[in-house]
Amino acid sequence: MLQCGVIGATGYAGSVLVSLLSAHPNVEISYVASHSYVGKRFSDIYPSLKGACDLVLEEEQVEEASKRCSVLFLALPHGLASNKVTQEVLNRCIIIDLGADYRLCDSSVYESWYKTEHGSKELLTQSVYGLCELHRSEIEQSNLIANPGCYTTCSILTLAPLLAEKLVDPTSLIIDSASGVSGAGRSEKIDSLFCECNESYKAYGVTNHRHTPEIEQELSLIHGSALMVQFTPHLVPMNRGILSTCYANLKAAVTEKDIEAAYVKHYGSEPCIRLMGSSLPETRFVRGTNTCAIGWKVDARTKRVIAIGAIDNLIKGAAGQAVQNMNIRCNFEETLGLPLNVSNPL
Repeated sequence: MLQCGVIGATGYAGSVLVSLLSAHPNVEISYVASHSYVGKRFSDIYPSLKGACDLVLEEEQVEEASKRCSVLFLALPHGLASNKVTQEVLNRCIIIDLGADYRLCDSSVYESWYKTEHGSKELLTQSVYGLCELHRSEIEQSNLIANPGCYTTCSILTLAPLLAEKLVDPTSLIIDSASGVSGAGRSEKIDSLFCECNESYKAYGVTNHRHTPEIEQELSLIHGSALMVQFTPHLVPMNRGILSTCYANLKAAVTEKDIEAAYVKHYGSEPCIRLMGSSLPETRFVRGTNTCAIGWKVDARTKRVIAIGAIDNLIKGAAGQAVQNMNIRCNFEETLGLPLNVSNPL
């Protein structure tokens, strides 16, 4: 059995990760850590997982955990992982970081957007951006995998085929994404209180959301040259889910058949992507799954394509993709232990 550990296990992403790993047939969880709940059993914090994971939560010590685990997941706020991961740790175990510290190739871009110094710049050249559908071959070889952000996963996957096939004007990209409240994490925040966010819908992080450079980095690689996007996130009063509505101007003579062919070419055999065409996705269609559902329509009047992606922010946008990365890296079946479908509206 593969020995796995989770640091930051009691946050929303960390707890979903523990839930998925506890049901994985090839995994044994041997270490769970939470600075806030040291000494308590994990199942005391999450009673729904009693019997699935009853381990006592330990202090967050990457060095110690790397000696006990073959794969170590870090579900920590930005700025922490880069000061805990070392070359010695990577020589001992595989690190899958659900935070932002190793997603951006350029440390100066990271420091500009996150307003903190990167603690291990020398490791960035080893890090692989863990968007499985785009970087599978690199993930297979890496001991430092940067699990993508939730907004970025949905936005990049939705737009990638259009840019790869040169079907749209790369200067025209606009992304409006809406997320459930769990995307803000489990810590106490006034904006996340029921009375503050229920019966309301708002934009936030306008022009300066930290997932912007991540989206631009990956779409630029796909396009073959640097590009910029207009990205605006929104908060929706639901527990989980992301819906990204992406707009782009079509190049001359591009048809809806060309759009469909691009998506089929790039994603037709991808187990964690569901192509819906003009039958547009909703967040409830992917809730609780590791699936990204994508649909699209061409507006002949404005000569634009509107592509819409939907994911569960805690699964394909976090914990599920982390398990998918582990499966790829450890040569397991890629979807092992991952839910891919849900019956809805039931």
